[in-house]
Amino acid sequence: MSKTLYKSDQNKMVDGVCGGIGEYFGIDPTIIRLGWVLFCAMGGSGFIAYIIAAIVIPKRPIY
Repeated sequence: MSKTLYKSDQNKMVDGVCGGIGEYFGIDPTIIRLGWVLFCAMGGSGFIAYIIAAIVIPKRPIY
């Protein structure tokens, strides 16, 4: 069975993007969030990347 990247419903702070990435790679979502903050502090590219990820990454389907 293949892994699919979805936004997280449980590890959600803003839109679930960091939680979903953390669940996909098996990493604590807090580490992903700290990475986003660092990218935001370095010229704002992290903010733009988060907005794009929030639009592109789908929500987990409800069965």
